[in-house]
Amino acid sequence: MSNTLPKTWDDELERLDRELDTDPTGRVVRTVAAAVAERGGQVLLVGGVVRDALLGLPTKDFDVEVSHLDLSGLEEVLSEFGEVIQVGRSFGVLRVKGLEVDFSLPRRDNKHGPGHRGFSVSVDTDMDFRQASQRRDLTINSMGYDLLNRELLDPHGGCADLEQKRLRATDPTRFSEDPLRGLRAAQFAARFEMNADDELISLCSQLDLSELPGERCFEEFRKLLLKGRQPSLGLSLLERTGMLRFFPELAALVGVPQDPEWHPEGDVWVHTLRVVDVAARLRHDDDPVDLALMWAALCHDLGKPATTETQDGRVRSKGHDVLGAELTRNLLERLRAPATLVTRTEALVRHHLAPALFDAGGASERAYRRLARKLDASGVDMKLLERVARSDHLGRTTPDALAGEFQSGDTFLVHAQNLEIDQGGTSDVVLGRHLIARGFTPGPRFGEILAACRDQQDDTGDTDPDSILDTVLARISFEGE
Repeated sequence: MSNTLPKTWDDELERLDRELDTDPTGRVVRTVAAAVAERGGQVLLVGGVVRDALLGLPTKDFDVEVSHLDLSGLEEVLSEFGEVIQVGRSFGVLRVKGLEVDFSLPRRDNKHGPGHRGFSVSVDTDMDFRQASQRRDLTINSMGYDLLNRELLDPHGGCADLEQKRLRATDPTRFSEDPLRGLRAAQFAARFEMNADDELISLCSQLDLSELPGERCFEEFRKLLLKGRQPSLGLSLLERTGMLRFFPELAALVGVPQDPEWHPEGDVWVHTLRVVDVAARLRHDDDPVDLALMWAALCHDLGKPATTETQDGRVRSKGHDVLGAELTRNLLERLRAPATLVTRTEALVRHHLAPALFDAGGASERAYRRLARKLDASGVDMKLLERVARSDHLGRTTPDALAGEFQSGDTFLVHAQNLEIDQGGTSDVVLGRHLIARGFTPGPRFGEILAACRDQQDDTGDTDPDSILDTVLARISFEGE
């Protein structure tokens, strides 16, 4: 164990050792390390697992680097533990079936052209760890842990950067080889509440993210929003470095004015940063739902740049919710987001004003039921919508927001709970089979009657199909006369 580390780091590495000894996967990795050592090789834990261990976070993913042993030798060792899977043989990456661990050989990047595609990768089993780790993006991700000697390897000062909450490029001359590193820096800033040093800011400002596939960008945003303790730090880094321009719907928020009575905190971008931080505190550790919450918090005001105008000295953004929903869909589809997430987020953005408006306008039970039905059709519910609206409200600096109060949201939830629609909309109780039983034949009039039954159900809350159908048919018959 290193004697140069602060006591807290030693404590965390001791905890990592204990976890490796008790975790089934960890025990296998340590056994592999001993087998590799017998053949003259060395096994190191590398990357995020070391960083997270030092931060006291759960060590879930084990990335292992094997040096001083060629690929065939590694494959021979691993075959003793099960069927070997060639994840990326040309890149020197192997797996054992049933074991969620990547075993990789040290790699060297060979530059042969411009852009992040202008290099190839070759295996070099005799590279020392300083050289091998130099290809990694940030110093906090460039540490290794010798499993057998129980020693931390930190050739680039990652420990000091963790302690000082500083993000720093491992090798400034190579950082731009993959523009995705700019987004990775942003999500690490959000997750670990760290700040980029001046050099990293300069490096990120020179990156061209337009070359990146949408799905790669989406994955970094997913981590920023789902894992970020303070998502605003990552988003601020994107804005400060100019990387935000590659996401024009977000970049357009910067500098858009808001009415100071309702938004004394500042412009739309300033407000949005506050909103995502509030939303992060309202996550429930339910990834699909939380991701929709976080994207809705980020996108809820995307419609404001195009709809904002000043009338009689007041700033207004009429219709920004509807336009914002459309822009949200455009952004998420360009990032190749899952279709379910796109639909959920679009609905939350479209209706994010409803809790406040329903309370202010004394909305009817019908309005509540109809809203719940619309949300349900998009895969979300009234409780989630209220969390989005609460984030929006508490992301301001009005006195009630600073006090953590959102009375309209409280009222909205009470009404939804009383109507038993807070966790889903009511399904249609009158169905086609009920009309057929009354002698109707499927056709255009079928749909008209079913729509009228749906309205009657929402108006009254009645759940008896015969009662609803009797009322609707009597009304239709009377109107026909």
